[in-house]
Amino acid sequence: MDLVILEQMMPEKHLLQRIDRTVDFGFIHEPCAPLYCADNGRPAIDLEILFRMLFVGYLYGIKSEARLEGEVNYNMAYKWF
Repeated sequence: MDLVILEQMMPEKHLLQRIDRTVDFGFIHEPCAPLYCADNGRPAIDLEILFRMLFVGYLYGIKSEARLEGEVNYNMAYKWF
């Protein structure tokens, strides 16, 4: 059994590593709060995760959301971000 820590696998100068250190993506919660109901229906995907995924898609030219989901599951750097 091996213990894998994604943070240790990410190079310090990787683009996503630098963006993560620079940008606080928590800002997305406040402007989108009125668009989500907390007590009705299935819980939504965390907005910060969704925003980060779309950001990765934009940065790396992934136009399809289905392909983006697959890439995030496959690429460790995307998954870490």
